This record gives sequence, structure tokens and C-alpha cells, in this order.
Amino acid sequence: MPAYGFAHLNSRRNHSDVIQYLEHIQATLDPFAGRFVIHGPPAEVVEGSWPGSMVLIEFPSLAEARAWYDSPAYQTILHLRTDHIKGDLLLIEGVGPNYHPAERAHKLQAEAVRASQPTD
Repeated sequence: MPAYGFAHLNSRRNHSDVIQYLEHIQATLDPFAGRFVIHGPPAEVVEGSWPGSMVLIEFPSLAEARAWYDSPAYQTILHLRTDHIKGDLLLIEGVGPNYHPAERAHKLQAEAVRASQPTD
């Protein structure tokens, strides 16, 4: 199942360290089959507010996403970004190709029914 590295970057700075980070990040992704899906363009906000920008990197699995983040190659360059750009990074598993939100609704409903039943 695919997994994603999702970053919400609150501040962007074109510092020379950030440029160096961008020049080297793809080499850290390649061994883990990581690829950029979204890389920081301004978003069209249609509900709420969204300060900053986003980055979305896809991996074949959550294990590969974790291995990339923990890899010595990525850890070596990570400070080039975090020293100059504030934000949050999540590693999250995606849904499979047959995912349907109604199935999730049924599961949540069943959990709610079980939780409302008295326990002995």
C-alpha cells in the first residue's frame, strides 16, 4: 500500500542551505522509490485558511517512507531545511486502490454501536 511523507511548511526561505537541500534530496529518495507528488506551489484555498506550502512525497510503503526518513543520507541533509524552514512532517499510509469511504462509515458506525453497549 502506498505511503506518503507530507510536509506543511509554514515559512519558506531561499537560504543557500535550503537550495543545497533541494539539490540533494532526490538522491536520498531514489533508494526508497520516493517521488515528489506535490512540491510547494501555492495552493488554491477553497475552505478555511492555509498558511505556507505543502510537499507530498509518495513511497511504495510506510516501511520505505520510514527507512528513507531514518536513512543516514537524509539525516545528513535534514538540518539544511529544518534550520531555516519551520513546519510539520508526517509519514502516513495511504489507502488502497479499492478504498471506498462508505466502508469506513460502516466501520465507524459499528464501533459506535459497540462502544454504546454496556459491558459486564
